[in-house]
Amino acid sequence: MTKNSKTTKIRQKKLGVLIKDARLSVKKTPPECAQIMHVPETTYLDYEFGALSPSLPELEVFSFQLNIPLDHFWGNKSISKASTSKQEIDTSRIINIRQRIIGAKIKQARQNLNLSLDDFSQQAGLPESQAEAYEMGKLPIPLPVLESFAEIINTPLRDFFDSQGPIGSWETQQQTQNYLSELPPDLIAFITKPINRPYLELAQRLSEMSAEKLRAIAEGLLEITL
Repeated sequence: MTKNSKTTKIRQKKLGVLIKDARLSVKKTPPECAQIMHVPETTYLDYEFGALSPSLPELEVFSFQLNIPLDHFWGNKSISKASTSKQEIDTSRIINIRQRIIGAKIKQARQNLNLSLDDFSQQAGLPESQAEAYEMGKLPIPLPVLESFAEIINTPLRDFFDSQGPIGSWETQQQTQNYLSELPPDLIAFITKPINRPYLELAQRLSEMSAEKLRAIAEGLLEITL
């Protein structure tokens, strides 16, 4: 077994534990979760046992429907409880579209590196036909495999996450809520007061300026105060 294969197997096992933990936290049954991912129940159970791994699009819709942050599946902590998402989405259609988008991104990144499909598949330890099927969006890419692809083509894994549509918007909200929950109470109080909105908008505009413009503003203020 190659080093890459061993890493994939270990990742599969850990991911399976996190998937099961997520399911138990919202009191879902394996058949219900299999339906969410649009896979047979036996396949879903293989995900939990670590015999197989879901693709990123499957994991995204699973995370969305269970209302659990996607980052949970890269963490080391269990979830005590969570409330499931109430929004209805066409998960089958989303998975298929996301599968093709991810494949296209992989192909584009590979070509930008002038890396042939043959070399790419060899580095990934896969048959060339299988790597091509992944790029064409004809096959779902198991998450550990996608992680190895991202490393080969020097692309952050998060670049493959959904950034549009209902799941992308939901994930952004989750990240914002997590960020706010870590702020000091006095800072949260300042941010949530409508009267302080002009200060926040000013801070946002300043953060978008270049260092040269900020330096010019600072020098202008200094001249005024002298």
